[in-house]
Amino acid sequence: MNDKLKDKNLDDLFEAILCLENMEECYDFFEDLCTILELKSLSQRFQVAKLLNEHKVYSDIVSETGASTATISRVNRSINYGSDGYRIVFERLKEKKDN
Repeated sequence: MNDKLKDKNLDDLFEAILCLENMEECYDFFEDLCTILELKSLSQRFQVAKLLNEHKVYSDIVSETGASTATISRVNRSINYGSDGYRIVFERLKEKKDN
């Protein structure tokens, strides 16, 4: 994790997220925590990351998600040069799907 991000407030937020037990609790918590626009932006970035992980081209991602090429580039940079957070999630989602 980027040491510039790490602080008590984020630790508290992540601990709260980790204690959620199901999809309904996630919906309830994130609806209280975020605006609809913030949630839509986060979910769009995640969809972009999934499509990049599937080796889709930018033009397909734009048409499928409505994301700008700037957003796609930013997500692509995170996938390629970030903290491997996307990789961890994609691997765990694949394991969950395979079981």
